[in-house]
Amino acid sequence: MAGSSFGTIFKLSTFGESHGPAIGGVIDGVPANIPLSLEAIQDELARRKPGQSSIVTQRMESDLVQILSGVFEGKTTGTSIGFIIPNEDQKSKDYSHIKDAFRPSHADYTYEKKYGIRDYRGGGRSSARETACRVVAGAIAKQILETKGIDIVAYVDQVGSIKIESEIDFNEIDNNPVRCASKKDAKRMESLIKKIKKAGDTIGGSIRCEINHLPPGLGEPVFDKLHAELGKAMLSINAVKGFEYGSGFDCITMKGSEHNDVFLSDGSTATNYSGGIQGGISNGMPVTMRIAFKPVATIIQSQKTIDVEGNEVLIDGKGRHDPCVVPRAVPIVEAMAAITILDFFLRNEAVRF
Repeated sequence: MAGSSFGTIFKLSTFGESHGPAIGGVIDGVPANIPLSLEAIQDELARRKPGQSSIVTQRMESDLVQILSGVFEGKTTGTSIGFIIPNEDQKSKDYSHIKDAFRPSHADYTYEKKYGIRDYRGGGRSSARETACRVVAGAIAKQILETKGIDIVAYVDQVGSIKIESEIDFNEIDNNPVRCASKKDAKRMESLIKKIKKAGDTIGGSIRCEINHLPPGLGEPVFDKLHAELGKAMLSINAVKGFEYGSGFDCITMKGSEHNDVFLSDGSTATNYSGGIQGGISNGMPVTMRIAFKPVATIIQSQKTIDVEGNEVLIDGKGRHDPCVVPRAVPIVEAMAAITILDFFLRNEAVRF
């Protein structure tokens, strides 16, 4: 299956299905002799795993990663890091009713048309279960980037029509189940998610991400611009419908005289409408992004659809799902950012001899 790998030098390839025995991956391009903390990797997985609160899917997975290769006595060996995460709480019978029917706005129809076969159990390969593998690779990338002083932080800034209105406090992100950077606004968002869940429906949201202390010079001109690769990384995450960086779509209403970031004597800029990227290359300012997530397609309501023969049928929503994906998507966004940035660090080593 094409399209299961991401990265150029620091490269992640994933495998597995939502209801198979396990999911896993192979990470290539990891520098040798880097101390790795398995506990730190597990901590990141815990932030993403299902069943962690009442506002996420109640599928209960421990998500204990097993490192199979590439690490010896706590350090990377420079060879491929192979790993698996066993699936423990599959309930495939919950999906038997959609064996011959296509769920609206899911990948059922498109997978059937592309491959002529599909794993209907929880979406198979199209399931967001796969993103746990990204979190493993991202946790490793984060540990390496930390040695260079790079800090990556993401948080929920909107659920439905509720936006952050209070002062942002990064210390609050992991102190509430929404992963919002505002204690006050997190409560409002949590109440909305619970209300939506009770109605058997779902709601969308958005996540902001900042990458701090990047040096100038990361990114390639033309096709592999830093923002282009970050956009690809974020848009590859399940349920993502939009990506913007810096001023984003707000730049439409601005004049050039307003939007230009004036340089200061130390090379920084007075404003950061560029989002830390100019000409596709980092300029030393914080890289800022916002990612939009759609409402989960699985709803606990009856919906009209068609079966494999094209007949109109009615399907009922079953199974376990998130009423809103953004609380568990925060570590996934951070992971994809870390993978992308570390890959560019390694690619940059080939620019100057």
